[in-house]
Amino acid sequence: MTYKRIRLSKSIVGEAEKKALARVIDEGYLGMGEYVRKFEEELAGYFGRRHAVCVNTGTAALHLAVLAAGAGPGDEVLVQSLTYLASFQAISATGARPVPCEVEPRTCTLDLKDAERRITPRTKAIMPVHYASRPGDLDAIYSFADQHGLRVVEDAAHAFGSTHKGRKVGSTGFLVCFSFDGIKNITSGEGGCVLTDDDEAAGRIKDLRLLSVKRDTEKRFSGQRSWEFDVAAQGYRYHMSNLFAAMGLVQLGRFQAEFMPRRQEIAKHYHEALAGVNNIVLFPDDYDETVPHIFPIRVTGQRRDGLRSHLLENEIECGIHYKPNHLLTLYGAKRGSLPVTEGLYEELLTLPLHPGLADEDLQRVISTVKGWLDNA
Repeated sequence: MTYKRIRLSKSIVGEAEKKALARVIDEGYLGMGEYVRKFEEELAGYFGRRHAVCVNTGTAALHLAVLAAGAGPGDEVLVQSLTYLASFQAISATGARPVPCEVEPRTCTLDLKDAERRITPRTKAIMPVHYASRPGDLDAIYSFADQHGLRVVEDAAHAFGSTHKGRKVGSTGFLVCFSFDGIKNITSGEGGCVLTDDDEAAGRIKDLRLLSVKRDTEKRFSGQRSWEFDVAAQGYRYHMSNLFAAMGLVQLGRFQAEFMPRRQEIAKHYHEALAGVNNIVLFPDDYDETVPHIFPIRVTGQRRDGLRSHLLENEIECGIHYKPNHLLTLYGAKRGSLPVTEGLYEELLTLPLHPGLADEDLQRVISTVKGWLDNA
């Protein structure tokens, strides 16, 4: 039998996004201007924050947040190794060294006991990664940071819309970074933002995203440019365009009623159908609080790769989130240093999840997984 291919992830955009992009094109200014200002205002309102600073990627958001946290050459930043490469590259781009840490196997979030063993006089900050949209114990993370004099930069790229103890992830915390790339919980095509209540940090990030031209943001938002200026520090061309922001505004408007409930519904269905299946370990998420960006499972008994091949043979895309960064050449390629993370890496498999996943496709994924494991 020939099946249609089921996508692992997918951009969910349509006529409303097309119209928003066309409006920006017709108005004639594609760069950073009124639409970016409006997107920042709506994001700040959604999270209840003083500042939302939009940039052109989630990686750029992390890079600038690490700089605003005071990290630079010679410093160290604690971060779990089980994360996308962007977390590590954002740190190393500042000249600081990312220090790979273990994760808690039940949640794949940062293991603070392991992180504590890796603190040195050079440790400047800690970057908890909200893996698969779960933030871990944020109260414990901030208490840990206070105890050791560290700044916190949250990598919340997966976690847009999730809550922690009844509060939106991003509504609290020093510097919280989101990604709006094509397959995230909302997309602006590409893009990201940093949320903060700290005026000094926000001001620095606003300047850094525009090549460190002082207060150029205000000029751009009023339709002007800075012509006569001095620059005293390295900056980056990381600002968001009106095109990105126009799409982001539409997506933000669709999120609560459309994207969020469908992602949660799919995850709940997976969880119910796969609970108790041999060789599958599910993560203990509350999908009334978590808005899942991805749906990873653990496949035990050395059966992950066999199941992965079977799914691909049956036109079902699947993924592995992620290869631990400490195994990459740039970051030491030191196998054996993080045994918990390395063990998890051999078991993780991500199943399709996006709001465009039809019920019949969801059922096909579940029956294919269960059928292979039952017969393996």
